[in-house]
Amino acid sequence: MSKLTLDEIEQRMLRFPDWEYYEDAIHAEFEFENFKDCFSAMSRIAFECEALNHHPNWSNVYNVLTITLFTHSANGVTKKDFDLAEAIESIVEPEE
Repeated sequence: MSKLTLDEIEQRMLRFPDWEYYEDAIHAEFEFENFKDCFSAMSRIAFECEALNHHPNWSNVYNVLTITLFTHSANGVTKKDFDLAEAIESIVEPEE
């Protein structure tokens, strides 16, 4: 999987307004009602990570989930990161 160019990243970022690109990675922070809801989302995300064979750097403090995505083998952002970001978005902000 090859690293995306800055132009490709910027174009893809338009679909992810809650995410930011800096330090060769895409980042997001999600706030939930409580710890249980946050941890539940993390559990669902974990299954998507396994299915995509791509794993985030993430942390959780009470009801806040912070996620950083980049592809270690490419030393930057790839299509895999945006695929996982899309899966994460569908979990944390489901369509109504």
